[in-house]
Parts: sequence; C-alpha cells; structure tokens
Amino acid sequence: MDLQLSQRVVLVTGGSDGLGAALVRTLAAEGARVAFCGRDETRLRAVAVQAADGPGEVLPVVADVRDPAALARFVTAATERWGAVHALVNNAGASSVGPFEQQTDEVWQADLDLKLHAAIRASRLVLPWLRQAGGGSIVNSLSVTARTPGAGSMPTSVSRAAGLALTKALSKEFGPAGVRVNAVLIGLVRSGQWERMAAAQDIPVERLYERTGGSAGIALGRFGEAQDFADLVAFLLSARAAYITGAAINLDGGLSPVA
Repeated sequence: MDLQLSQRVVLVTGGSDGLGAALVRTLAAEGARVAFCGRDETRLRAVAVQAADGPGEVLPVVADVRDPAALARFVTAATERWGAVHALVNNAGASSVGPFEQQTDEVWQADLDLKLHAAIRASRLVLPWLRQAGGGSIVNSLSVTARTPGAGSMPTSVSRAAGLALTKALSKEFGPAGVRVNAVLIGLVRSGQWERMAAAQDIPVERLYERTGGSAGIALGRFGEAQDFADLVAFLLSARAAYITGAAINLDGGLSPVA
C-alpha cells in the first residue's frame, strides 16, 4: 500500500534510538523527508546512515527537547532545509516510575518537561507550518498507563494522561484547519530503554523480555517490536488515515483491559 508520504516533511523527536529510530527508517523508506532529534550525536548519525538506503531524505539534529531554544532550533533546521512541515511525532520520553512517596518535585518536573511540555512546545511551533501546508498530522507517543495507571506508575502515568488530554483537545481545536492529532499508547514493546534496564541488572535483555512478558498478561504472549510502532505511526501520518483524528490507539498486544 502506498502511504503517499513521498516528499512529506516529518519531524520526529526522540529519533535516535529504539521506536523513534525504527520510525525514521520506515518514513525514509516511504520517501518522506525526516528531521529527527535526540541528545546523542553518535546515535543520530548511526540512524541517519541506516535510513540513507531509502528514497527519502533525513536530517539528524542534536537537540534536548526539554530546552525550548534547542527545540526551536530543531524545527528551524527542518524548515530552512525543506520550507515546510507536514507532520510531527512527539516521541521523546523515558520511563520514570516508582513509589509515589519517593518521587521528588525535581523528578516530577523533569518528567513533565520531557514528556508534556516538550510536546506542547513542539506542537505550537509546527502548527503555523501545518496550516500553511493546508493541514497535516501530529502523533503523540504515549503509554497504556495513561488510561490504566497502576501502583508505582508515577510520574509517567500522570504525564502520559496529560498527553492524552492534549491529543484530544488539539484534535478538536485544529480539526477545522485540517490538522489531525492522534496518539499511540504503547504497552510492552522492545526498545533501547529495556536494553539499558537489562544492562543495569546485568542480565541478557532476552531474559528480561521473557521474564516481564511472561507475567504481564499480554494476550499475544510476547513483547511488541519497534517496527510495529513504526508501521502504525506511519499509517496515522499518511493520507490513508485521513478520517482518523482524536484517536488513542493501543499498541500493546492486548495487554490493557481498556480499549
């Protein structure tokens, strides 16, 4: 199926690793022009090399999305190169969970800055460009805990719930301008975060996947793949999803009890 993404300019935050990197490669393979950012220049360059095989173009930009000035430079780099923005994927994030009484104000602020405030600022920066293009798409990468928060899930579950509210509100406000806004709620999906967690525990990552997935109650009985995320987001960004907005789609293999 042709997703009609050729020559479309897509901005991806958190694109240097895991899910974001898979998305950058997929969009480039579809012929899109992809600007993507992260904090690690070495990882960014590696993803750019991997994506170079596709017919699209890529632009890696070193930027910490928690820094408003850096985020603005990221958007400017894309618009100066291609003169347009057609889509944005707010994907920057990291797991931050634990007992409520152990989460300090600093932990809460850092989580909100990374996952909520960065998405708000990025969306505000690209909306004039989306209007100029006659419409476009925003996809927010969230977590199933936004709908089903559990014990020890904060602050991530709270910041992701705020991202879910942001998704719905933006879809209502900017739908008349042809801007679609959706969210992908991620369950247990293989990513760099899990690899780093396994390294911290000094165990093979496959053992961590087996141990966690086996007790999680995933209907499909396994972790998802980064490519599953990339395929879904690419579809939501495309003209094939032209009548989908305000939706929050679970990518969790049937893990969440809430659809």
